[in-house]
Amino acid sequence: MNYTEDGRQYHIGLKEGEVGKYVILPGDPKRCEKIAQFFENPVKVADSREYVTYTGYVDGEKVSVTSTGIGGPSAAIALEELVKCGAQTFIRVGTCGGIDTNVKGGDIVIATGAIRAEGTSREYAPIEFPAVANLDVVNSLVESAKKLGFDYHTGVVQCKDSFYGQHCPDRMPVSNELINRWEAWKRMGCLASEMESAALFIVASYLRVKIGSVFLVVANQEREKEGLENPVVHDTEKAIKTAIEAIKILKG
Repeated sequence: MNYTEDGRQYHIGLKEGEVGKYVILPGDPKRCEKIAQFFENPVKVADSREYVTYTGYVDGEKVSVTSTGIGGPSAAIALEELVKCGAQTFIRVGTCGGIDTNVKGGDIVIATGAIRAEGTSREYAPIEFPAVANLDVVNSLVESAKKLGFDYHTGVVQCKDSFYGQHCPDRMPVSNELINRWEAWKRMGCLASEMESAALFIVASYLRVKIGSVFLVVANQEREKEGLENPVVHDTEKAIKTAIEAIKILKG
């Protein structure tokens, strides 16, 4: 079932014409209002389940923000239904935990690709197919971060389904597997860990739409293990501003 009786998408509660070409995708519904404050004339157009949507304008371009909830399944649903409503370019704005010790709390991470250590993307494509961000979106995010003077990193992020599997692997029945794979991500230079980009990148590839991701680094558990300075930062404004500026660059 794709639609309700009035033509709205079943989960996100939206119909064609209610969203812009460009959509920002936070996980947290409460973050939507904060992001919408960067729009001109924002209007709350839907509030359904974990999906809250505001639509407004950025330099005259119609844009939206829709929350996805936590994890790949709900993020994939949001992307599928937003595309049906006419959206074409997406920027995930979220938080992550650093893995590479050069990545500090308060920095910005721009994902070029994602490790598919989650389940949703496997129901779209074989595991050999890479989860990569759109180059135009990545380049716009890099240009934006430079223009704004933010400390940023570009590279691969890891996406998982279990938050506590990352933070408390020792107590999990599959602890050996989790710890060994985490060590592999570190050795491969993976920048950070989060939960949605792998699914979003794969679904976007399938649907032939553009997508990228930008994150605030909240903290870095590897820096803490090594006794390095480990600032903890929760304010996502840098990531939001990077995404807003990137939309201005993309729309030309």
